[in-house]
Amino acid sequence: AETRFNSAAGGSILSTRCSETYETKTALISLFGVPLWYFSQSPRVAIQPDIYPGNCWAFKGSQGYLVVRLSMKIHPTTFTLEHIPKTLSPTGNITSAPKDFAVYGLENEYQEEGQLLGQFTYDQEGESLQMFPAPKRPERAFQIVELRIFSNWGHPEYTCLYRFRVHGEPIK
Repeated sequence: AETRFNSAAGGSILSTRCSETYETKTALISLFGVPLWYFSQSPRVAIQPDIYPGNCWAFKGSQGYLVVRLSMKIHPTTFTLEHIPKTLSPTGNITSAPKDFAVYGLENEYQEEGQLLGQFTYDQEGESLQMFPAPKRPERAFQIVELRIFSNWGHPEYTCLYRFRVHGEPIK
């Protein structure tokens, strides 16, 4: 049976490489003058269990990295990426959602190029939680996984990462 390994209970964020957290002191969205949210969440929010508008890690631009240490070494089989649905978005769109991304297995957190585990596209018209099976089961097991986001759905300033999870088989 598959288990997920990077919930806040056991996983940790190792690094975001050079991705810069997008922070602003002014509310990004306000309704009748009432600020709805501010971005100051840390990348750790991406492995937490709750998801509601604004509770995401926002990074500058449309390309970013997240390196996660799982609670144990596993053979990754499936990845899930979650974003708020359009219906919950105060603007009615989710242009800040990740679009094209890849997942890599790393031997250690300093490794520049890991083993590619799969390249995927998050569908902004799809379900808020989307599952992406690894194309083939990697021979090696990994405890460190890198999520690399290449593009978003059109937001010019930042990309929001709500939740990323790794599922797999623990090594026997």
